[in-house]
Amino acid sequence: MNRRKFLRAGLAAAPALSIAGRLFAMPASTPRFLCVFLRGGYDCANFLVPWSSSFYYEKRPRIAIAKPDPAISDGALALDSDWALAPAVRDSLGPLYQQRQAVFIPFAGTDDLTRSHFETQDSIELGQPVQSPRDFRSGFLARLAGTLNGSTPIAFTDTLPLAFRGDSGIASISLQRGGNSAFDATQTAALRDMYAGGQLDAAVREGLELQQQVAQAMQEEMQAANRGAISTKGFELTAERMARFMRTQYRLGFVDVGGWDTHVNQGGAHGALATNLNSLGKGLATFAEALGEEEWNNTLVFVLSEFGRTFRENGNAGTDHGHGSVYWVLGGRISGGRIAGEQVRVAHDTLFQDRDYPVLNNYRGVLGGIFGRLWGLGPQQLDVIFPGARPLDLKLV
Repeated sequence: MNRRKFLRAGLAAAPALSIAGRLFAMPASTPRFLCVFLRGGYDCANFLVPWSSSFYYEKRPRIAIAKPDPAISDGALALDSDWALAPAVRDSLGPLYQQRQAVFIPFAGTDDLTRSHFETQDSIELGQPVQSPRDFRSGFLARLAGTLNGSTPIAFTDTLPLAFRGDSGIASISLQRGGNSAFDATQTAALRDMYAGGQLDAAVREGLELQQQVAQAMQEEMQAANRGAISTKGFELTAERMARFMRTQYRLGFVDVGGWDTHVNQGGAHGALATNLNSLGKGLATFAEALGEEEWNNTLVFVLSEFGRTFRENGNAGTDHGHGSVYWVLGGRISGGRIAGEQVRVAHDTLFQDRDYPVLNNYRGVLGGIFGRLWGLGPQQLDVIFPGARPLDLKLV
């Protein structure tokens, strides 16, 4: 087998891995941040249910989630007099909220009005003013990593996401491919010999070491699953793997989860959206548990999507591309157990363009406020990460 064929065959069997990243030794006290991007625009009104609004039930006759009622098993879980949590996440996110480890921010989003998945996703990941020309060489998480200096960032994705695009090398690794994908000793030695003494020598050695760690983690989890201790489904398994890496090595993480574009047969308490929410909620609860109490207390998870969906259900028992969304903030020591940010009553006259939730809490401001409190960043540093944005301090940290 010649060199090119060997590399193609070997790397095809391994998890997608960027070997441009560098490992840093970070103090154990450094806060940990994970960004979870729900690609497709999830329907936030069937996650954080505005159960005090009669308008919600009028406009969603087929997909609305029942009001909180102890006698109804698939009814919403009341959080306060206006908002309730979807039953799909009652057992996963419900306890976190009750333990003050979860906050939900309705009427959140971006100034982008295209309602295009790709345009709005790019806009959010870049973190730049909507009205300015886009610089696709600079994502907001890459600028954050540069500001923090040695923050050990990693993307749990097949390729490096736009949010982490920048000048410095950042590791990107997919943990979604099963099997024992590690190179054996002969293959590892051959790869090291190929690049020995060259410009890529150090990078290849680091990449191989990280790849071996991934394979080991996968193998351990398969064994645990055989004992029934850990679920092997999609994000739930991925979340446990992410926790292993972020617990010991990394302080900035990014993962994206697809499947949220529910134009048809979305469902209410049950169905496509509920299934996705159930898996995501379990995965996030698994992530928190796998970190352990001490590390979870030093971690903040931020969940967002490119936009919300139309408030009214469509003719296909689904919802279409919208505007305002609901963000989630999770963590062991956040100021949780509440609904945060600017709010309005949910009614016909408060809809944006007579169809969507308005955006009252801009994501750049929300994240800027979080970053300022989490790492003690000042106005000048925050302006590098989110140029021209005013930090919105919701006192989440």
